[in-house]
Amino acid sequence: MLRNLSLVVCSAAMCVVVAALPPSSISARAAQKKKAKAPEEWKTPALPGGKEVVTDKSDDFVKMPAGVTLKEGVTVAKVAPEIDFAYFPGQTYAGKPWSAWGESTFANGKYYASIGDHLAPARSAYVYEYDPAKKTFRQLVDLKKLLALPEGHYTPGKIHTQLIVGKDGYIYFGTHRGSTKVTTDQYHYKGDWIVRVHPETAKPEVVVHAPVAKHCIPTGTLDPDRLIFYGGTAPGAGKDDASGIRFFAYDVKAKKVLCNVADGPKRAMIFAKSTGCIYYVPASETGFVKFDPAKGGDPVKIPGEIPGLRAASDETKDGIVYAVSTGQGKNEPVLYSFNTKTEKVTTLGSPMVGGVGYITALKIDPTGRYLYYIPGAHGGADRDGSPVIQYDTKNKTKKVIAFLHPFYKDKYGVAPVGTYSYALSPKGDELYVTWNANRGGRAWDICALSAIRIPEAERKTE
Repeated sequence: MLRNLSLVVCSAAMCVVVAALPPSSISARAAQKKKAKAPEEWKTPALPGGKEVVTDKSDDFVKMPAGVTLKEGVTVAKVAPEIDFAYFPGQTYAGKPWSAWGESTFANGKYYASIGDHLAPARSAYVYEYDPAKKTFRQLVDLKKLLALPEGHYTPGKIHTQLIVGKDGYIYFGTHRGSTKVTTDQYHYKGDWIVRVHPETAKPEVVVHAPVAKHCIPTGTLDPDRLIFYGGTAPGAGKDDASGIRFFAYDVKAKKVLCNVADGPKRAMIFAKSTGCIYYVPASETGFVKFDPAKGGDPVKIPGEIPGLRAASDETKDGIVYAVSTGQGKNEPVLYSFNTKTEKVTTLGSPMVGGVGYITALKIDPTGRYLYYIPGAHGGADRDGSPVIQYDTKNKTKKVIAFLHPFYKDKYGVAPVGTYSYALSPKGDELYVTWNANRGGRAWDICALSAIRIPEAERKTE
């Protein structure tokens, strides 16, 4: 009986005898290889004791985490906030990954946020309502169910735009791809959708399909009074270069495109609620432009610049919008103010508090005094302790309201590692955050919610 095998490998030049492993070793290695490739069993996120929401108030929230160094002048709050924490429902399978990409909103006493399964075979995106009084979730939108497309047709896995409530009571948003591989003719791709849903009925409906043909909508916001949806697009499977990115304005009531031009915004626009004008930096980074719906036509160039515009706040009662740049390479992001009355841009300096930058949302309180943001949107926020920042627009100072890491990692086994999505309550006393969170993987795997009650002592105004 042969206990070892050998192989003879021949070519035109020669034959070589190659020693082979015993059959038992071959079987063992094959089994190990198969086991190594076997996907890990998905565990639906759950809190201890089957609780849907947990509430914590700890001095650890205002304690400097080990290994974190803050920049000179950055302070830490003295009074710890009380924080509710929960996992979004529906994450019962691997989303590859479950993730949140679009800004959320707070309206009528409720928090509204979007999440999606990004690249999963069952691809869809969802909008949820969170009721802080009842501490309960309600699903308002399941995109896959709403669109009901045939098997093999493209379905969006992301909501990358803002969620904005119009004067008609509907929440509006645009859809976006997960992978560029599926926005092609092979998957019957025609373009993405603008969708709306009324919270009272929880019945979503399509506003328009493909306002820009064969383009996704990674950037979008709504003029809630005039009901005009503004979008920045990206070509389906093409590169996100300046020649492909477009700007469009869609009149929701009249159901028509008001403007559709090349060289649109990459990831953010400034909206002046007082005038209805929208401002953005073209993808080619050639200055600063303005679209006035009252005048129509194409956007026009105006003086000033905000290179790499990435996020903007709402307009204050004094006509000020705060904006932040992406930051290029080793350069830090820059914080700006924009006066919608004079159209003047003012540089305010770096918004960073530690070693992590990339800020994708800015939230201003109703007084216009305090601006809130969270660095490390695309992961890495935990390296700075997952800090929630309060910027005092009067004194030009930065303060950490709370460090969420490593508190949640130590207590619940989950690290909030980044966010694109948060909203302030109308009084400015509560900040709701949709986190991309990590239970131990390389980046993040689930979406979680934190409702941070900001102590009155940490938001005083004269």
